[in-house]
Amino acid sequence: MISTALRSALACLIALCSTTALAKVEVEPVKHPSIGLILVAKVSEEISPGDYEALLKGLRANPGKFAQKILMLDSIGGAVPEAIRMGRLLRETGFDALVPSTGVCQGTCVYLLAAGHKKTVKGYVGIHRPYFPQGDSAMAARNYSGAHYNAAAYFREMNIPASLADDMQRIEPSKMRVLSHQELARYRLN
Repeated sequence: MISTALRSALACLIALCSTTALAKVEVEPVKHPSIGLILVAKVSEEISPGDYEALLKGLRANPGKFAQKILMLDSIGGAVPEAIRMGRLLRETGFDALVPSTGVCQGTCVYLLAAGHKKTVKGYVGIHRPYFPQGDSAMAARNYSGAHYNAAAYFREMNIPASLADDMQRIEPSKMRVLSHQELARYRLN
């Protein structure tokens, strides 16, 4: 059951999300009339190298206490190592995650959703096996862009069942499976 204050905050955040001139990674404080100051981090478009640094820079530019920290997601996925680094930072700094009704979180965006302390999905979440620049092989998965890649270990860190990583691996990179409400609940993503 969502409280009236939280509903109002979500409506405010969805309105913020609907503007057209947003960067791929944006962090800004938002004053909510009843909750107070909220820190909003928005990740949209494709997750790319450099997004971790943009997120870190945005967080450093907005120090202080906030009534709530919310990560808004509307992303088509992208670079796995970057998403994992960003996810760890978001978890460490205490963000909740939101996929608004107008948003989508697919592919590696799921790593960011998993990082949220609380997760709210109003839009769509889609999973598939990541694309690997070195090819679609077990070796490429182990050493993705020179960084160790272990989705199951990351999901365990985030208190998400490792079965999500297994299920992602079963879906070809060119395919997408949208998760049902029951699957979101089973994976603890909503």
